Amino acid sequence: MKKILVTGATGKIGSRLVKRLARRGDHVRALVRDEARADHLRHDRVELVVGDLLVPESLEAAVHGVDAVVHCAAFFRGATPEQAHAVNDLGTHHLASAARAASVGRFVFTSTGLVYGPRDGRLAREDDACAPVDAYPSSKLAAERFLLAIDGLDVRVLRLPFVYGDGDPHIAEAVPMMRGFPPDQRMSIAHHADVAQAIACVLDAIAPAHRIYNVADDEAPDLAALFASVGEPAPDGSQAERARAFDAPLDGSRIREDLGFKPAFPRLADAIEADALGS
Repeated sequence: MKKILVTGATGKIGSRLVKRLARRGDHVRALVRDEARADHLRHDRVELVVGDLLVPESLEAAVHGVDAVVHCAAFFRGATPEQAHAVNDLGTHHLASAARAASVGRFVFTSTGLVYGPRDGRLAREDDACAPVDAYPSSKLAAERFLLAIDGLDVRVLRLPFVYGDGDPHIAEAVPMMRGFPPDQRMSIAHHADVAQAIACVLDAIAPAHRIYNVADDEAPDLAALFASVGEPAPDGSQAERARAFDAPLDGSRIREDLGFKPAFPRLADAIEADALGS
């Protein structure tokens, strides 16, 4: 059993991760800005702590006595470049500095596969050069580089794909944004259960330290299939140039080889067959 601080605990990934870590026997400390909004997370293995990434002094109590930090908090949709930088980059600086001062054993950062930038269908590998297009992945890449350069903190970075399932309406929510994307463009995805499994792998692994891992299903579906999974017609391809910023399918072989990661839902079709989109 570990004592783990999870940030972004009321978000899409964090809220589901908190429950899964608690179920496996870990004691979870959930960092929240609004305790009332997070009341649904309360559990005999989950404690709530109030703090804000932009208020460094509020993080000292949050990191005190924990074995590991899983940093999921981020400002994504609707963030201005300034907001993305403040929360995703500077906020990470504040949290990592507090974790190092508290001698936290491990720091897991959930980043994004969008840091690679347009790949024109070529698989992105962890050692490839990064050229993100938008403010969100740019801020994530800046935070990655800070973390991997900081002394005295054992860091693991997970570059996540499009995350879905487990009652998360993410696919349906993304349809309006991707309506003009090419229907045959492929997108790496991962079910929430597999994101949690990947995080558990890097929490438990003895080595290697300061390592970046892509997380992705075995199969990247095309957008026509992704849309069809929520009953939507295929996108129309009218915004092909804009779609290039999201054309970064991920090679997920490193985490499989290093840590034995094996997706519970290797294909979107497997999750559909298991009725795991909505539960």
